[in-house]
Amino acid sequence: MAAKSARARSRPRKARLSVSKDLARYRAKRDFAKTAEPAGTASVAPDKALRFVIQKHAANRLHYDLRLEFDGVFKSWAVTKGPSLDPHDRRLAVEVEDHPLDYGDFEGTIPRGQYGGGTVQLWDRGHWRPEGSAEKMLAKGDLKFTLEGKRLHGSWVLVRMKRDKFAGKRNNWLLIKHNDTYAQTGAGDSILADDRSVASGRNMAEIAAGKGRKPTPFMLKAKAFARDAVWNSKEATRPVQRLRFDAAANARKKKAFSLPEFVSPQLCVPVERPPGSEGWGHEIKIDGYRMQLRVEDRAATLRTRKALDWTGKFPAIARAASKLPDCLLDGEVAALDSHGLPNFSALQAALSEEKTNHLIYFAFDLLYLDEDGLENLMPFPFAERKRRLLALIDGAKGPIRYVEHLVARGEAVWRSACKIELEGIVSKRLDAPYAPGKRQGWTKAKCRGGQEVVIGGWSETGGHFRSLLAGVYRGAHLVYVGRVGTGFGRDTVARIFPRIKALEADANPFHGANAPRKERSVHWVKPVLVAEIEFAGWTGDGMIRQAAFKALRADKPAREIEAEMPVRGAKLVRPKPRASNSRTGSRDDTVMGVVISHPDKALWPDAGDDRPVSKLDLARYFESAGEAIMSHIEGRPCSVLRAPNGIHGEHFFQRHAMAGMSKLLSSVSVSGDRKPYLLLDRIEGLAAIAQLGALELHPWNCRPRRPDTPGRLIFDLDPAPDVPFETVVAAALELKARLEALAFVPFCKTTGGKGLHVVASLPEIDWLDWTKAKALARQICEEMADDSPKKYLVTMAKKDRGGRIFLDYLRNDRSATAVAPLSPRAREGATVSMPLNWSQVRKGLDPKRYTIRTAVAALAKSKAWKDYASFEKGSKKLAERLRKLASL
Repeated sequence: MAAKSARARSRPRKARLSVSKDLARYRAKRDFAKTAEPAGTASVAPDKALRFVIQKHAANRLHYDLRLEFDGVFKSWAVTKGPSLDPHDRRLAVEVEDHPLDYGDFEGTIPRGQYGGGTVQLWDRGHWRPEGSAEKMLAKGDLKFTLEGKRLHGSWVLVRMKRDKFAGKRNNWLLIKHNDTYAQTGAGDSILADDRSVASGRNMAEIAAGKGRKPTPFMLKAKAFARDAVWNSKEATRPVQRLRFDAAANARKKKAFSLPEFVSPQLCVPVERPPGSEGWGHEIKIDGYRMQLRVEDRAATLRTRKALDWTGKFPAIARAASKLPDCLLDGEVAALDSHGLPNFSALQAALSEEKTNHLIYFAFDLLYLDEDGLENLMPFPFAERKRRLLALIDGAKGPIRYVEHLVARGEAVWRSACKIELEGIVSKRLDAPYAPGKRQGWTKAKCRGGQEVVIGGWSETGGHFRSLLAGVYRGAHLVYVGRVGTGFGRDTVARIFPRIKALEADANPFHGANAPRKERSVHWVKPVLVAEIEFAGWTGDGMIRQAAFKALRADKPAREIEAEMPVRGAKLVRPKPRASNSRTGSRDDTVMGVVISHPDKALWPDAGDDRPVSKLDLARYFESAGEAIMSHIEGRPCSVLRAPNGIHGEHFFQRHAMAGMSKLLSSVSVSGDRKPYLLLDRIEGLAAIAQLGALELHPWNCRPRRPDTPGRLIFDLDPAPDVPFETVVAAALELKARLEALAFVPFCKTTGGKGLHVVASLPEIDWLDWTKAKALARQICEEMADDSPKKYLVTMAKKDRGGRIFLDYLRNDRSATAVAPLSPRAREGATVSMPLNWSQVRKGLDPKRYTIRTAVAALAKSKAWKDYASFEKGSKKLAERLRKLASL
């Protein structure tokens, strides 16, 4: 049999079909004195298998030329939209003249005015195998074949369209992908996203400009793919459509092919929560740079997700990788902090200072491996690929490490990751193949919101850097999404600001209704730098909330930065958009991902302007004011006042978490209490409680996530009905002076009713418990009442309150609550508890002016309580004063 095969290979090929007599038609169309295309006179070395190339061709219209070697020429088709991996797509393929075999090495520019003038790129190449008699299938117009290229793999078919063989000037076929393990239903065009030559690594623009290296030869020097020639004749008769994964059968086949230079990385679907069903493996999300590690002939290459060669940036990793067999790994380069956790800022500093020997390559997938023959492992299930990866690098010392995955409840893994302040987790289907360039089968659930943004400017105060102006692309326009004003240490500013300032420009790069205007403190820059930020989410009009700078990213081009919206983990699909609300840009009945039932229900029938405030209005208010509200309730048990049928219906307080409540709401168990308390730890939870008809928010006054530790004092100035409000204002100013004398920094807000609240943060002192905090508040109030007994009292008896103000200190107890800043009140007019600057606490102050409809704009104008967070821990001076008081 071997002798027979050898004789068969030595025979000359059969005469060409009558439709391919010679290359006269090809040569007649071209002037070889003007074009660099080959004339077809070069001798092409024979190969053991038939070769194919696909050339991306930007002529009058962009298309892809498919060329299959047959009978000494390339049979050629112009595929108008390019090949699709989706078996449901039928791509028009116009048969054109046969091309010479040396055309398989052509990459360059055909001069304008010449036939096919434009840029040509070698987009894919490899070997092909007919699934039967090629001669008979071509004659019949039904050519089934298998490709093994650098980009395209598996079974395909070319079907000639009816009446197109002789009836028209064009011979039209359809190119269709068979439904095998390489098919990608619903994402067929994803393969076309990679604009890099498989022969030179150049994109179309670089080829057109004549830049970069020349393509490596394929036809004239066949050694590049010589080992790809082993085809099993028995496999040729097997229907490719019926292929299923079988590890043993795949290992037996081990078709030879070249190790790809690069594979488009598989991508993740961002989700709010990880999938909870079985069949998933969960990995820690590494906070670093995504890198593909390629090893061939003891030479290692590291490429970014956009195929940029970064090997020179990580020499230690490359040296360690050179000891591995030929392989292609997917992973992440990261720096570890003193606790052994990935730290992106440390990675940035290492790259900036070119001190990268301590960086680690965390490998989480194995795409190709050559042990006793090169294998493409991408069709294998994820679980099998990880088993092979572990065997490859298990016990490897130095900077290359294996990423473990857990087969457990996704929610439990995610919460554990968040607890130790990791970035999040990545969940992967255990039975799924690797899907290059697709968002399929992988999800990512972050502990903190993350987003890449494009830097379009910066602002300054007093000549010093203050914040970045950020945007994302929507279509062709850079849309402004807000400012990034935190996360900038002195070293960070020193490292990044020179790069930003060097790009200063005159033109505003932002578009859209929210685009900032030029001010003296604002400077524009060319939009080429990408920053990674952490943030609390998106507002209804598409702006970022509580954004903090993490680092600049050099591995992503600015034009590809778009808003990344997480979807619900259970569905793992992006919901179809509903009709938009012209005022907020949000869907009509959906706020922060929560569908509001009965959105038109009037919760406040009369809000003072003859317009009711609806349930949907409440949810949208929570969305707009949520950033400020969350800073006062996050991490603290929070009771809510529910009025499902509006302020004139039944009211009831809910303190405890309930079974079946929204997953956007959390709970916290407090020592000594049987039932867990309600906890709002996500801004989306505000929309969830609006859906429940919760009108008021009443958090504990503890430190966040420390319910047994007092965090602030609340003084409620509650006047009798006959006390004018200007007297309440005077009482607040007097209380402010007393607190400041003790070194407190007091703040003031309306209650949403007829009184005022004065709030002061407590210092972190070991001996200061709830009993002592309440005693301190009582002592301050009693001294104030003793000094002015006709104005104030500290007892609740209504018979004694005529003409006086009740100084209520009773809210300073472990489980006592006070209405949160900016919380609505279940009272006429839809008033809110409004934070005030002390300059506003004066004669003429009207608490009723602050409502659901006016509060957000008023807060933006006054910026009241903007410094509250900086005083939350109190001062050393205050701690010392309180120690002295306690000793008296």
